[in-house]
Amino acid sequence: MESGIVISLIITDLCFIFIAFGINENNAKYLLAGYNTMSKEKKEAFDLINYLKFFKKFFISLTIYSTLFFAIFYIAFDEIIALIAYCVSIVVATPYMIYKGNKFKIKK
Repeated sequence: MESGIVISLIITDLCFIFIAFGINENNAKYLLAGYNTMSKEKKEAFDLINYLKFFKKFFISLTIYSTLFFAIFYIAFDEIIALIAYCVSIVVATPYMIYKGNKFKIKK
């Protein structure tokens, strides 16, 4: 296996894990995109605690499944196809996160 691809994969996975465990209730007002630009009233109406639970679970799952896709496609095909499958698995998961994340907005 080409070491550059593996190193890139590891760095990306470490970034995802850092995001999952790094963003919490204390620093969300600075780091969480969208939340950091909300008005005070909207922040108070937003279910941040449960969103952060979903957020953490999502990024941990994203790390595990995208790496698993890479490994399966690497074994079945080659490193280029595996890298494409890895990227696609991340891109496809992103709209799901946005869609599911919208349920934490409290509607008035």
